[in-house]
Amino acid sequence: MFSDLKDLLNYVKKNEIQMLDFKVVDLTGRWRHITYSTRHLNEGIFEEGTGISLSPYPGYRRIEQGDMKIVPDLTTAFVDPFFEVPTLSFLTDILTKDGMSYIRDPRKVAKRAEEYLKKLEIGESFWSPELEFYIFDLVRYGTTEHGSFFDIDSQEGVWQGHEKGIAGGQGYYPPRAASGQCDMPRDHLVDVRTKMVQLIENAGIPVKYHHHEVGGPGQAEIEVFFNTLLKTADHMMIMKYVIKNAAIKEGLTATFMPKPLYGEAGNGIHYHQYLAKNERSLFYNKNGYAGMSNLALNYAGGLLANTPSLMGITNASTNSYLRFGLGLAAPRYLTFSESNRSSALRIPGYAINEKEARIEYRLPDATGNPYLTLAGMLMAGLRGIKKKTDPEKNGFGPYDVNIYALPEPERKKLKVLPNSFSEALNYLKSDHKFLVEGNVFSEELIEAYIQMKFEKEIDMIAERPHPYEYELYYDL
Repeated sequence: MFSDLKDLLNYVKKNEIQMLDFKVVDLTGRWRHITYSTRHLNEGIFEEGTGISLSPYPGYRRIEQGDMKIVPDLTTAFVDPFFEVPTLSFLTDILTKDGMSYIRDPRKVAKRAEEYLKKLEIGESFWSPELEFYIFDLVRYGTTEHGSFFDIDSQEGVWQGHEKGIAGGQGYYPPRAASGQCDMPRDHLVDVRTKMVQLIENAGIPVKYHHHEVGGPGQAEIEVFFNTLLKTADHMMIMKYVIKNAAIKEGLTATFMPKPLYGEAGNGIHYHQYLAKNERSLFYNKNGYAGMSNLALNYAGGLLANTPSLMGITNASTNSYLRFGLGLAAPRYLTFSESNRSSALRIPGYAINEKEARIEYRLPDATGNPYLTLAGMLMAGLRGIKKKTDPEKNGFGPYDVNIYALPEPERKKLKVLPNSFSEALNYLKSDHKFLVEGNVFSEELIEAYIQMKFEKEIDMIAERPHPYEYELYYDL
């Protein structure tokens, strides 16, 4: 938003900005923030940073080492629509107390990934995510030593029709399970999504479109235009912030949880991506398979070959792995093909030209920290280019058929995704050379990340009884 400090100070004065909010990302991908009054604006904050304790942030330094600095990035400023008083929000970089970049800062990982690509002199990377999420009317959940539960309600839930008959006597049941995509007139949330899009665009992020997704009880999708890696990761953080708070303003609740409902479509993030030089996609070759160049196919091969490890970062929750399986919208097998949504990697058939040629990686979800997710995908693709990984010779396809309709003996020949988060993390632990090339990821960050995920998430869930276990075993 601002090119220099002078622009910022003029804007603050002209628009009577009263507060500056500095947002800091933790290793899980959640934002924390600290707010300063502009009455006592210290210009040095934007050059030297301001002190902060990061010890409470998951995956960061311990309490005896927690003193750090954050430096706001002027280019990320946006008028925050959720503060009552005029407030500018900034994304920040994390520094050690002596002014060095903090090695575990996810935003710095994304910057190093872009710097590494620049050194290779291949081109620039461009990204367009499709954000999927649910909008519910109500959510309750809790876990204690003597009970656990969750309860969700949605005016679009198929159970509304079952319990109350035809909704409002209008002749339309709510969307059937897994049948809500672009549905009319059952789409009750179009105005809510439009308000979200307006707020996102007000924050400087151009939106391509929005629509109701497959999940009947309020699943939505918003897709944005292509941008560079760091900007896309920044925009992902802002969009999730806007979507969740806009829902609250409407008396609703939004979640990016990969599998919030049994029997309904899960939430993923499909990442369209390509490399380009001189405004031309390096992925295009009219004579190649699906209009793809050898560089594109090698990039795709790198993504697929490194997916088992990569999913420890891109699908960063135990809930992520409930999204995959036969009959579900999410791919289960490591395959690629053109225009085939049952493949993990799809080549969009409507974008085969020198400007738009790209691939779509359909596996990640929003539990992955976007800075680490985007950097990880790029590094996997670049590893494929470096090693000239041929996806066909490596058994990834192309499979131009509905993979779920293949006979079981044929499906058994295909390579599959990790079955659980712990399996993916173990792959990541044993095989992450592609991530540390060019010092993009550090061994320290990867070790801290894996330890955090096992101790704070996987182990915590494994220790607790599940409500369905009572149905299965209580009377034995």
